[in-house]
Amino acid sequence: MKRKVKNYTFSLPIETVDRMREYANEKYIPSVNAGVRKAIEEYTRKLEKEKLNNELRKASKDPLFLRDIDECTNDFDALDAETGRGHDRW
Repeated sequence: MKRKVKNYTFSLPIETVDRMREYANEKYIPSVNAGVRKAIEEYTRKLEKEKLNNELRKASKDPLFLRDIDECTNDFDALDAETGRGHDRW
């Protein structure tokens, strides 16, 4: 399945664009466009991970969230014990 794309204009330092052109000419990246897309995708993943960590840190201080986690853990205790019997070695 082909992903939809949207053209967008960014302003970048000339040195950065020149380096990206060099990388493309030296075949480190398929093209400047591909290199910029990859960099933005990686940065977006980094921000998403940071956002998730912040949300988890915030949730770890929420008594209702912690109680919910405890209840879920307790709900599965019996099943975990049952499936764990006799499986000391995988």
